[in-house]
Amino acid sequence: MSGNRRKALLVSTAVACGALLMTACQDTDAATGSGAAQGSASTPAAAGASAPSGSQASGAAGASKESDSAGKGTKGGTASGNGGKQAGQTCGANDISWSTKSESQAGGYILITAKAKAGITCVLPAALPTVAFGSDGTQAGPAEQSVGKQITLTGNTAAYAGVNPKTTKTNGGREFESIIVAVGNTDPNPESLPVGTITVDKPVVTNWHTSAKDAVPGV
Repeated sequence: MSGNRRKALLVSTAVACGALLMTACQDTDAATGSGAAQGSASTPAAAGASAPSGSQASGAAGASKESDSAGKGTKGGTASGNGGKQAGQTCGANDISWSTKSESQAGGYILITAKAKAGITCVLPAALPTVAFGSDGTQAGPAEQSVGKQITLTGNTAAYAGVNPKTTKTNGGREFESIIVAVGNTDPNPESLPVGTITVDKPVVTNWHTSAKDAVPGV
């Protein structure tokens, strides 16, 4: 082989090798770029996969709020039942709608009217109403010789008791503008009722009656 042909062959071989190297590099770059693209593409996919988790968390929070709201609703409904007293249970002062009225008969007295609040049925026991004045323990004694009958309060049924705040003939006594009523001495929720200005000295109170005319003390 002549020298010129040998040189030409070497040059051709070098060119071919260079072309092969460039092709290999391009293939490597392409592979790298593809892997990077796949990596980049996988990132949004991963982010997208986490999105439902956030939505689920929001949904759980919303469900929790709805559950809390329902609980409050249940609680409110129970409270609006005014204690839920039913037939046979003893009335408490807070189960009753109270009213007072000054009467002139029998030298003057205070008529107390008691009705059950809406939705309540309860019993006023056959015992003297508890009527007190001020915070010093002054309490009305019995105006009648015997105890009356128990009265069931429901709907428009009313019970009446009469209070004579002053049974003495002297000018002494203490002035008050309200009375405290309760159903028995152990009633935990006594009510304070306005009565105007009254003079109190050895007060008395009748039993509960279903007729206002039977609740006049001293008659």
